[in-house]
Amino acid sequence: MSKEETIKNKEGTIVDVRTHIEFMGGSVSGAVNIPLNEIPHRIDELKQMHAPLILCCASGNRSGQAANYLSQQSINCLNGGSWLEVNYLTSETA
Repeated sequence: MSKEETIKNKEGTIVDVRTHIEFMGGSVSGAVNIPLNEIPHRIDELKQMHAPLILCCASGNRSGQAANYLSQQSINCLNGGSWLEVNYLTSETA
């Protein structure tokens, strides 16, 4: 299943890795905010979330870093890219 299909089908959990202030300025409905710098300290919490984790941020850079790190921790995840694109895809019907 492609990234787009995964998001449209509302599979997994959306995790926004932007800062709390960025997140409060707008976010995907239902997304969990875990800033990139907190990811290594919250592995147990992330492992408990419904997989795959769909990571997003402002541009896809920080979510890409988080996806690389979490993949090394054997966590099923993907880089969703910009939260705006993820938000758009969640509003489409599959």
